[in-house]
Amino acid sequence: QVQLVESGGGLVQFGGSTQLSCTLPESPFSKYVMSWYRQRLGKGAEERELVVVFRRPGDVGYGAIARGRFTISTDSAKNTLTLQMNNLTPEDTAVYYCRARERDFSAEYWGQGTQVVVAS
Repeated sequence: QVQLVESGGGLVQFGGSTQLSCTLPESPFSKYVMSWYRQRLGKGAEERELVVVFRRPGDVGYGAIARGRFTISTDSAKNTLTLQMNNLTPEDTAVYYCRARERDFSAEYWGQGTQVVVAS
């Protein structure tokens, strides 16, 4: 089992920004394909939306919901990925989850989720 610790988020004003962080305390994130997903209120886990996938430096894919507004960055020394979220709207209100997937697709691991609420 791989531990992922998420932090950040909270209440944000319309049009504002926030940062989410995902730290792997025990494993280098370079071992995995890392992603951020979000789950809106009333939606099930199977309906989580892809925010961004980080395969390796220079190989990043943003979901349509994130393109142009969100940016992912990494800090190898801290083993942390940070998601910078800008120009937020109430549609971005959700629980955001960090996921690590083994590169051979053998397993995936999820963080506990961190909530972002965007006030209208």
